[in-house]
Amino acid sequence: MSETDDAQAAAGTAEGQGPVLISEALDEALAEKRDELFEEFDLRDEFPPAVLREAERRVENVEQEIQDELDDRQDLRDLTAWTTDPADAQDFDDALSVEEYDDEYVLYVHIADVSHYVHPDSLMWEEAVERCNTVYFPGYTTHMLPPALAETVCSLVPEEDRLAHTVEMHLDKEELSFEEIEIYKSVINSDERLTYTQCERRLDEEDAALHEENKLAFDLADRMHEQRKADGSLVLNPRRDRAHTMIEECMLKANKAVTHTLMWDRGVEAMYRVHPQPTPDQWNEALKEIQELDGVSIPGEAFGDDPRKAVNAALEESPGRSLDKIQRAVLKVMPRAKYMNDPFGGHHALNFDIYGHFTSPIRRLSDLINHWIVHTNEVPEDLVELCDRASDKQKDGETAERLYKQFMQEQGLDPHAVNNRGVEVVEAEEADHDV
Repeated sequence: MSETDDAQAAAGTAEGQGPVLISEALDEALAEKRDELFEEFDLRDEFPPAVLREAERRVENVEQEIQDELDDRQDLRDLTAWTTDPADAQDFDDALSVEEYDDEYVLYVHIADVSHYVHPDSLMWEEAVERCNTVYFPGYTTHMLPPALAETVCSLVPEEDRLAHTVEMHLDKEELSFEEIEIYKSVINSDERLTYTQCERRLDEEDAALHEENKLAFDLADRMHEQRKADGSLVLNPRRDRAHTMIEECMLKANKAVTHTLMWDRGVEAMYRVHPQPTPDQWNEALKEIQELDGVSIPGEAFGDDPRKAVNAALEESPGRSLDKIQRAVLKVMPRAKYMNDPFGGHHALNFDIYGHFTSPIRRLSDLINHWIVHTNEVPEDLVELCDRASDKQKDGETAERLYKQFMQEQGLDPHAVNNRGVEVVEAEEADHDV
């Protein structure tokens, strides 16, 4: 590609368009709205000074500490690995590696080893329990962990040695079933940090770096996606791009591998993710609403089968304008997923008998606790209370995010554009929007 071609290609992407320009007045209005939501939902923004000091002390001489850890960990620094995240991501907590052999795939999901730095006796752990999740407002992030950890040593930045918790999955070539699962502490060195847009380009450009690795990862992820749908997993967003599909399917596979290991191999309690199913009447209500939409029909062969498959079929064959309406019809009757210390009931939407979170310990308490349990085989005494709190705080965070986006739209701001491009405060006459 020429420089002109590169510029033209970039102009059509979030990165190429530059930040959304807002006035000082709108910036102040957004800050006031955030403060209002923080207070209403008891969400913490600023970290206590003692927690910040502990985080700063914890990362002192960390480069030497990482080198010392090589004696007790698997050294995977020569294994090709890369991260793929949104353009505005501030922390990179998962990296991929993939290999193909005659009779198997080997999929590695490397997760930032947060539990090496944050343990139950630390102030940072106590603060994480208070927060439970990172809250992502468009253009503004409230971290679960202090930035000294979240954005530095716990972030799998490229060309830096980092401590990881690796989930190594050997998958049967035909069935994609688990032939072997290994979960261990490692040291990795990510080759590159890709945005989703860059990942899409790498998949198309045969001569680009990491093209073959991304293509192999996507081909595997695409098969896992189709298999998951065939098994009855609900796919409410059937038109995701290849990059998102690749990351989503690999993370789902790793989460499933870890929680199956915890339940079946170790028989321990953990923070499992349980999603109850709607009643038959609720499903019928949703399917009836979907059938009444203009231009939407549920194929006859799908209607009498699993309702999740019926919804998938409707989503795939419906016009784009109907996607949101179909999704809303389903979400209205769908119970909220919650964290429990027992996986009984499984995850209805995913159609997994056992499921839990492991791949995002920088931003979710559930994942951090499961990392601790995997490593130590010790279960916190207050696990039931932690499950309930994490479920409640997740709901609070999601409600606050929804209300903040609604406020932005009322001000003429597109939350999606802000999320992808960020914002820049300028003089009122230069702004794209104003109050």
